[in-house]
Amino acid sequence: MGSTQSIMQSQTGWNLDNSYLKLPALFYQQLAPVPVRAPQLVLFNHTLAEQLGLKSQDLNTPQGAEIFAGNSLPPGADPIAQAYAGHQFGGFTMLGDGRAILLGEQLTPGGERVDIQLKGSGQTPFSRRGDGRAALGPMLREYLISESMYALGIPTNRSLAVVTTGETVRRENVHPGAILTRVAASHLRVGTFEYAAWRGTAADVKILVDYAIRRHYPAVAQQNNPCLALLEAVIDRHAQLVAQWLLVGFIHGVMNTDNVAIAGETIDYGPCAFMDAYNPATVFSSIDHQGRYAYTNQAPITQWNLTRFAEALLPLLAEQQEAAIEIAQQALDGFTDKFHQAWLRGMRGKLGLLDAQKDDVALMEELLNIMQRLGADYTNSFRDLANEHVTNNELQRDAAFQQWQKHWRMRLEQQGQSFSAVKPMMDRHNPAVIPRNHRVEEALAAAEKDDNLQPLKNLLRVLASPYADLTDTDHDYREPPDPSNRRYQTFCGT
Repeated sequence: MGSTQSIMQSQTGWNLDNSYLKLPALFYQQLAPVPVRAPQLVLFNHTLAEQLGLKSQDLNTPQGAEIFAGNSLPPGADPIAQAYAGHQFGGFTMLGDGRAILLGEQLTPGGERVDIQLKGSGQTPFSRRGDGRAALGPMLREYLISESMYALGIPTNRSLAVVTTGETVRRENVHPGAILTRVAASHLRVGTFEYAAWRGTAADVKILVDYAIRRHYPAVAQQNNPCLALLEAVIDRHAQLVAQWLLVGFIHGVMNTDNVAIAGETIDYGPCAFMDAYNPATVFSSIDHQGRYAYTNQAPITQWNLTRFAEALLPLLAEQQEAAIEIAQQALDGFTDKFHQAWLRGMRGKLGLLDAQKDDVALMEELLNIMQRLGADYTNSFRDLANEHVTNNELQRDAAFQQWQKHWRMRLEQQGQSFSAVKPMMDRHNPAVIPRNHRVEEALAAAEKDDNLQPLKNLLRVLASPYADLTDTDHDYREPPDPSNRRYQTFCGT
């Protein structure tokens, strides 16, 4: 039977390697996922599977469920739990994959190398008294939000499959157990470098730097100071990434350094959410009592996190510590301008501005101030501008908004382009639909409590084309929550 299973698995398109195993053993523990009782496949991403070179028809099966549950391993898998550290809400902690196993790296037909990870796959040496398992709701949530972010054009890890385990997990209550198969450019984190600096030597940090360059930034290898070039490249990618978050109203919710991916992708969709009414102080996470990771704090916190990355690299930036600190500080000082310029480009796209003028920032900030004062919906307000009408009656009646709209239209006229000429650009920058929090919760409740996946699948279908105009049938997905349903909280899932 084992031979038959091996042949069947090899035909499914797996092409796994594990370059991480070439690093010192300091960085991982080799172990297999903990088997589960009765895995069942509840969500499978056919499109992603094909992009990875996997055969959907062979994996969207009970045998595929066994693989995505960790009960059997695909050929070439060499499973490990990665070691890393992290500053969590500002405090340093030794961490590691406490409920995740990296099966290996799939080599895709397009020449990419991507991690295949099982999340919720059982206890590891890094579990810290945790059960190593995951509940169905949070795993479906990560699948939904990560695929939505991908459709929005924002760098992100992705989700290949969700299986239920036939077992339960206990959090505040008892929930169905589940495992998510996550696909990422890699799971190298700022926290991985912090771990190397604390538990290893400068030589270990150097090995990790060289690995990150080979894996994600090969062009910087030829620079005079490759370590500095790596730091600058990571700073640049995260400045772009966080600007993209803000432009669609996304709030990550748990921006600890172990959730900052060196590849520049969004990773870990725990207490994240999208903002409805515009308020820069918006916080959703139930554990973020001080608003550390509020919407408006995401850029400065990213810079703070990248400073921790730079600290781990100091011995490699220059022989003398003072010189290394100066080099790192100069690179980090560039973050704010990189972020601001990325945000400006995105906002110009949202407003249909084809060129840069000195009063643009004032025009943008004035609109945001009006939206904040009125509690206007962030997503709909911008989408409405692209459609030359305002569905928010309070915004439409507001004298300050009416005056702003006149200034904005004058600014458009100065470009010498008709509104119809800039509308396509505005539509590309202003989604018609986002994962509305109340819609997400409705879909998850139906899946977990009623064993009904249809609301979730309907939501996934709509979110797959976020910039397209909604049909009359799907128009309700655009609606913000009722005012009585706006006090929304998210939870970590662990």
